[in-house]
Amino acid sequence: MPTRLLLLSDTHVPGRARALPDQVWRAVDAADVVVHAGDWTTAELVDALAARAARLVGVAGNNDGPELHERLGEVARTTVEDLRVAVVHETGQKQGRERRADEAFPDTDLLVFGHSHIPWDTVSPAGVRLLNPGSPTDRRRQPVGTYLTATVTGDRLHDVALVPVQGR
Repeated sequence: MPTRLLLLSDTHVPGRARALPDQVWRAVDAADVVVHAGDWTTAELVDALAARAARLVGVAGNNDGPELHERLGEVARTTVEDLRVAVVHETGQKQGRERRADEAFPDTDLLVFGHSHIPWDTVSPAGVRLLNPGSPTDRRRQPVGTYLTATVTGDRLHDVALVPVQGR
């Protein structure tokens, strides 16, 4: 059985949304691993996701206070099956992002990041997959809110899908 991933970022609860949409909670329930790339804004959301997710990996973002930075840190590294995953909130401007990822995250297969609220899916020259799920609650310049799902088998990432949030 492949491992099911849910990638989130920039939820900004309760500032930009009172709560996560039901659709996102259903995706949490369906996932084996939930990855959140920061800007939660409250420890309550971290606690709620930690209580409901089978496994939660997350980092603090620029809109998260000192408590979340101390609790989560700004970089997380984990392994999902044999896939080496790093999570960070900000990667800087889009020009040169892949090169910077190769330098900052050697020995990484997947880099999950957020901050821009703009979905991103590229591969670096060294083969690192860079994914930004956008935001399920604050679409900014996007037509709808989004998150990503994917599966992992061994050291391979499969079935990456950008999922629009309905009714937001």
